[in-house]
Parts: sequence; structure tokens; C-alpha cells
Amino acid sequence: MRTFMTVAVAGLCLLGGLTLSVGASETKAKMEKAKGEMKADVEEMKGETKAMKEELKGNDTKAEMERAKGKIKGTGERAKGKMKELKEKATD
Repeated sequence: MRTFMTVAVAGLCLLGGLTLSVGASETKAKMEKAKGEMKADVEEMKGETKAMKEELKGNDTKAEMERAKGKIKGTGERAKGKMKELKEKATD
């Protein structure tokens, strides 16, 4: 009876630990996605700021280039965040 109780308690601890581990992975995956979104927004804002500076100088073509570069960098950061999120979900 004592052996059975020891095995039962050990099994419950193992299952409880696995459950907590899965919850932590989901949280980390969400954090990675949020960080990617935040970095993407920052890159887009940088591009927009540079574009506005160029427009003030009268360089419309360069302004559009800066805007496009910001959008491309933002898209790259979103992709990185998504990949990190999927990586965390895969390690469950």
C-alpha cells in the first residue's frame, strides 16, 4: 500500500509539473509575438520619422524610400516574432 501511494504521489507531481510547463511555454510564445509586434511598430515609426525629415527638406523620392524601408523592416520583425512564437509552441 505504501509503494502504491508513493507511486501515485510521484505521478501527480509529474503531471502537475508538465501542466505548469505547458502554461509557461504558451506565455513565453505570446511574449515573443508581442515583442515582435512592438519591434515592428518601432521600425515603422523610425521609417516614418525619417520620411518626414526628408519631406521637410523637399526630397519626396527619398522620403518614400525611407517609408518603404521602415515598412520592410517592420515586416521582418513581425516575421521574426512569429517564428519565435512558433518555436516556443513547438517545444511544448
